[in-house]
Amino acid sequence: MKFLLWLILLVLCWPLAILAVVLYPLVWLLLLPFRLVGITVSAVLDLFKAVITLPARLLRGPL
Repeated sequence: MKFLLWLILLVLCWPLAILAVVLYPLVWLLLLPFRLVGITVSAVLDLFKAVITLPARLLRGPL
């Protein structure tokens, strides 16, 4: 789908399409640290949730 949209952009405005192809990897590299931070924060929050709910799961017993 993205490729088809890019082809339409190439037909309508080829300089903008070429600029998008050139800038896409740079933007991806710039956003990569934010993705890694998001993954780390999500993992830490899941760990906290597991630690907080551990006593309740232990008291519930086997299912």
